[in-house]
Amino acid sequence: MSSLIVAGTGTGIGKTVFSAGLTRALSARYWKPVQSGLEDITDTETVTSLSGAETLPELYRLNKPASPHLSAEDMGVEIHLKHLKLPDIDGPLVVEGAGGIMVPLNRKHLFLDLFAQWRAPIVLVARTSLGTINHTLLSLQALRHVGCAVVGVAFVGEAEPDVEQTITEMGGVQHLGRLPYLDNLSRETLFEAFSAIDVATIRGFL
Repeated sequence: MSSLIVAGTGTGIGKTVFSAGLTRALSARYWKPVQSGLEDITDTETVTSLSGAETLPELYRLNKPASPHLSAEDMGVEIHLKHLKLPDIDGPLVVEGAGGIMVPLNRKHLFLDLFAQWRAPIVLVARTSLGTINHTLLSLQALRHVGCAVVGVAFVGEAEPDVEQTITEMGGVQHLGRLPYLDNLSRETLFEAFSAIDVATIRGFL
């Protein structure tokens, strides 16, 4: 089994679309262990539509669109790290977190604690918009503090060369490319745009 984690610097930055493109590029399967919010299309459904890849069912499906610990409490459920083990499957697996790396899973543990437990390489997805330098450098520092191996940073949004260079230089991290916002998002347009992502470097960590 070769697992790769896609983590984000925050919520709504495009990591699910990135995960879909990466899942297809690696001929991998996809797993979102914790889904918060079931009113709209789920991240697993989005990845299925955009990648055509096989996806694994979520372990926790929580109704409320909020932090997982709050969504779980709303349903009278507690998320336990001991239940969140990486699936034992053949071939590569892309695993997507929820929100940013400091999002709580319960009242004691964060997604960061889960990533440290898994010990799988991490691709950090960051926006290029204002505030991303702070969010990304803090995320990198936190990941490294608990011993996580960071493959690099993949950006989403309009090109901001100075911002991207600042992050990669000051963060001492590999620039994995940039995925632009796609007005007409489809399997085809995502596949075309994903040619700008350094999949070869990512594949080397599997």
